[in-house]
Amino acid sequence: MKIRRVVTGHDGSGKAVVWRDGNPDPFHPVEKITGALMWLTDETPFDFTRHEDMGNRRVGTAPPPGGTRFAVLEIEPGNELHGLHRTDSVDYVICLAGEIDMHLDDSVVKLAAGDVLIQRGTRHAWVNRGSVPARLAVVLVDGKPKRAGSVGGGQLAR
Repeated sequence: MKIRRVVTGHDGSGKAVVWRDGNPDPFHPVEKITGALMWLTDETPFDFTRHEDMGNRRVGTAPPPGGTRFAVLEIEPGNELHGLHRTDSVDYVICLAGEIDMHLDDSVVKLAAGDVLIQRGTRHAWVNRGSVPARLAVVLVDGKPKRAGSVGGGQLAR
């Protein structure tokens, strides 16, 4: 997957500059899915003057506690349903290109380019039944409760 990542910052005099400009390293969570970590934060508010390239951190799927994780995924046609998974996070998912099916426990939602999904700690899986790759921009924000699927023993509010 080829994607350009531009990160701004400040020089010694406080002038706004381009700090990083290039292609992030891809990751491959499962067959026919490629991703690139754009950035993450490990606290809120985040100190944006830090000189650490947060796009080079190696983390799992979930964002750090109190933080965020921003990645771009490309899902090839014909990928298999690899089982439902979830993170204790609020996820903002933007379908940038192609179409993708999001499987939930008992239903399937089709997303097309331009569609936006807000996912609140739900079990899900992605399947591309189309003929072209689906590209998703995904921002995960750390959330609670840390036992997704229930609040005080009941279901999450709809």
